[in-house]
Amino acid sequence: MTQNTFGKPTFSASKFDEEINNVLKTWQEQNNVKRLWQSDATLWTNDDEADWTGWLTIPKLELSDLKHIDKLAKEIQTVGFTDVVLLGMGGSSLCSAMMATTFKHTPHYPRLHVLDSTAPQQIHTLEEKLSLEKTFFIVASKSGKTLESNILKAYFYARLQTVVSADKLGNHFAAVTDPGTPLEKSAKIEHFKALFHGIPSIGGRYSALSNFGMLPSGLMGVDIKKFLESAEQMAQTCGTNVDAENNPGAILGILLGIYGKHGKDKVTLVISPAIKALGAWLEQLLAESTGKMGKGLIPIDQEPLGPPDVYGDDRIFVYIRFTDEPGANQDRTIDILEQSGQIVIRLHLHDKMHIGAELFQWEFATAVAGSVIDINPFNQPDVETSKVRTLELTNEYEKTGKLNELKPIATMDDLQLMTDSANTSALKKLIKDEETVEALLKAHLARLTIGDYFNLSAFIEMNEAHTEILQKIRVLVRDHKKVATCLGFGPRFLHSTGQAYKGGPNTGVFLQITADHVKDIPVPEHKYTFGLVINAQAQGDFEVLAQRKRRVLRIHLGSDVNAGLEKLHILIQNILTPT
Repeated sequence: MTQNTFGKPTFSASKFDEEINNVLKTWQEQNNVKRLWQSDATLWTNDDEADWTGWLTIPKLELSDLKHIDKLAKEIQTVGFTDVVLLGMGGSSLCSAMMATTFKHTPHYPRLHVLDSTAPQQIHTLEEKLSLEKTFFIVASKSGKTLESNILKAYFYARLQTVVSADKLGNHFAAVTDPGTPLEKSAKIEHFKALFHGIPSIGGRYSALSNFGMLPSGLMGVDIKKFLESAEQMAQTCGTNVDAENNPGAILGILLGIYGKHGKDKVTLVISPAIKALGAWLEQLLAESTGKMGKGLIPIDQEPLGPPDVYGDDRIFVYIRFTDEPGANQDRTIDILEQSGQIVIRLHLHDKMHIGAELFQWEFATAVAGSVIDINPFNQPDVETSKVRTLELTNEYEKTGKLNELKPIATMDDLQLMTDSANTSALKKLIKDEETVEALLKAHLARLTIGDYFNLSAFIEMNEAHTEILQKIRVLVRDHKKVATCLGFGPRFLHSTGQAYKGGPNTGVFLQITADHVKDIPVPEHKYTFGLVINAQAQGDFEVLAQRKRRVLRIHLGSDVNAGLEKLHILIQNILTPT
């Protein structure tokens, strides 16, 4: 193992050590770290990479701008707001969600909630927790055009009109957006309490240490000055004067890139319970940055640990250990996995404030990995494709009142299976008996082979009950098929891991989950509802996956989501463990 210093990863000895050392030596000889800091696009694909490296200096910049966040935080406390709700998606929400879970509630500060879903029940569940008169909303969108952020803002703005006088409405809102966007314009027209700008040279998933991540964190009482100082310390530790062999960001990125190029592309995140929410942010950073051109890393987050025999040869395990509250079971299992021959990369956090350093290290490492893999780590072409298709579907509904969706190919009680013609033909070739829901689902799971991953894409409310059942399903599949498994809730994952699923290696087998919306919500000033929007997002996601020739099947649960998930769990259990 390499020597462990602050922020520097340690990693298992393997047959790749010589190559790792050679690449580190090349990075040193060619001054690649310096080239990265100079935004030299030839380090990657020589496209537009130089336009997207503003994140390199953001910790220092944001340290100088903290007074504006502090001022707003004090004003919110003085007024008596008890809750802050962030309305945003992907890079505009995932850091805040991680911070809210990790730092929890600070006394005398409002609670921070993140709403990054169009599922009607998700909106109802959050609203039931709020007193709208005492709730402050942050509308976050880099482009100012994000569909979900805009319609969620429209909904809560309309709801507030029923309890707050017109002259005080704007006092319940702040916006975070790049200069000159439609959101900035509307924030000024509607007299929002505050407007914070993003930096155009920072893409969404690299914006955690900017106003997008720090404003919500500051309002909930996190000491963001200390947090950013940690990030700035890591920036210096990854600086131009630090040799590649001692540069924690460069080492981590080179490890990820080399292992990924050799088929160990399932980056399995094992994170101490106290900081486990970091995983969802890392998922987006890795998947959206590297998953394109048929290449990339597939992050595996929140998959329960198992014994060595349930894992294939396509994994690397990244163990982010919080030394103040380590997980004893994680320690034991990781040691066993490493002894069995699995590659383990270890990172150590000694203080939750060091998460700031961790964020910068991973941003730097991801940029380095992009160079090793030979892709542009700053674009997201396939995410945009899915967004465009969703807008087409919602616009079509505005005109016609119809949404063209998939037709069932098999039904069982309230469960319906759906897919496109190409996947239908492929499944039928694998079926010997009647084309039932169970037979088709069995055929779909039979398409999993060595090196594949199984993905559950659930366009339903993200809550503990649903997550618990879906986690059982992914463990069943992992244990019996020996493949990596992913779980994402839509539309959240569309702005995160969706890029890798559509643009990365074609090794995914997808099971999309949808359901009826018993208590739907109209979207103000539109003909459609939130239920229609999430249906369009599921349909758009499905269509792009099918266009990319992915192995994808949809199961529709009907109106009772819990019962439907239980039936699905039993079906998969019967398929994989027949009596």
